Amino acid sequence: MIALAGLVLITCLTLALPALPRPTLPFGVRVPVERAGDPVVVTERRRYTRAVVAVSLLAVPVLFLTGWAEAVCTAVAVVHLLLFGLAHHRIRAAAQAGAWAAGRRAGLTVDTTFRTDPVRVPWLWGLPAVAVVLLTAAVGWIGGAAALEPVLHQLAVTLLVPLVTIVVLRARPDLDAARPRGSARRYRVYLRGVATMTLLSAACLNLTLFAGALRLWGFVPGTPVWQVATYLPLAALLAGWVIWETRVGQAGHRLPALPGEEQEDSGLGQRDDNRHWHLAGTVYANRRDPALLVHARVSSSSWTLNLGHPVAWVLLGVLAAVLVVGGVLALSGVIDLPEKRGFL
Repeated sequence: MIALAGLVLITCLTLALPALPRPTLPFGVRVPVERAGDPVVVTERRRYTRAVVAVSLLAVPVLFLTGWAEAVCTAVAVVHLLLFGLAHHRIRAAAQAGAWAAGRRAGLTVDTTFRTDPVRVPWLWGLPAVAVVLLTAAVGWIGGAAALEPVLHQLAVTLLVPLVTIVVLRARPDLDAARPRGSARRYRVYLRGVATMTLLSAACLNLTLFAGALRLWGFVPGTPVWQVATYLPLAALLAGWVIWETRVGQAGHRLPALPGEEQEDSGLGQRDDNRHWHLAGTVYANRRDPALLVHARVSSSSWTLNLGHPVAWVLLGVLAAVLVVGGVLALSGVIDLPEKRGFL
């Protein structure tokens, strides 16, 4: 049942993947607003949905006959991503062949108020994560727990998540050149929501670590029911993000418009930058773009590095060095790898 639930979750996430971004970014391809409902786009959406459902249905008997849960779910996820990439390729080819971007004069929208009056971090929403850390430490201390690993992990999450939130709030806003005023207002609301949801995510992660700590310390039985209960905060976190993103939309494009915003039209079209996006719109590389962090195209509330920026490669190099050093130290026995019976 757990494997089947994982397969259903993968299918639901991949079906939602093309629905979360703005209508002008179908399958990670920038198209003019007039082409958002083009027959090619509609056809690719339907074809992708049918193919994803068909692959998942075919995987169900294989899952039960072989029992290879991880292998089957991984294969299904890979096939779904390949189907997404195929739809991206077809829409991009149609846009290039039909010169879809030639209808309007291209331009960009810059709102300097995001620098002079940036969206603030809602620090109060970080208090639940801190409260869970204190609760875990108190339970471990009162119960005489020997291993404080879970508390250290919670502290790492509680410190790292606000840092990520600050970086995201300072990233370049992704605004619509055709509706500059309305998209800027929506984006502010969207950023406040992203910051709030991100800080609440730290609390959910800490709750999962707390439940795992209770198992590690022997305060609760290691029954299958409790093992499932350990991941309930993560399930709630995922459901919360999906519901919020579905209601708000990428960059807040589903938020209700204020009076006058629906008729707003600057006469400009968003600059066609499809050539800078690679791997089905998931990787961005533009040497002329000074931004280090840009809003991702494929999913909703996510950002990605500009691989055309030298600092991006420095960060990736540091990360790779840390992973290599950690792997060498683990293999040499200097540090201990966590055992399979860990607290998660």
